[in-house]
Amino acid sequence: MATMQTSSDPSLTSIVSGIVNDFQELIKQQLALFKAEMTSDFRKTRDASVVLVSGVVALLFGSGLLCLMLVHLLEYAFAPHLPLWSCYLIVGGTVFALGAGLTAWGWKQFQSFNPLQSESVDAMKENLEWKTKATRT
Repeated sequence: MATMQTSSDPSLTSIVSGIVNDFQELIKQQLALFKAEMTSDFRKTRDASVVLVSGVVALLFGSGLLCLMLVHLLEYAFAPHLPLWSCYLIVGGTVFALGAGLTAWGWKQFQSFNPLQSESVDAMKENLEWKTKATRT
């Protein structure tokens, strides 16, 4: 007489398919997290850029007017014997040097950060490495 074996232990097939399903779900969740982080970073970058550009435009107009005022103040009060063009050269050279220094400093700060979230990328790489190692064996 044949007896049926009723075991509460899951079969190897169901264990493997459960692992594969869990891995697929993990990848989906990590991709969703990565997408949410990137969307948030892009939104913050866009908002900051709008404010920054508006400020730069206002600064350009104001700086231009102040430079013209400084040129004429220099020519009128401090160096009446200098020609007007040399006053423009003095003020323009000073503003140019200041702008070059600030631009170099800002560029260095801009390059100091990574817009991609390294934690999400590292977790994704780790899971993909695990998956490729698991399929090789």
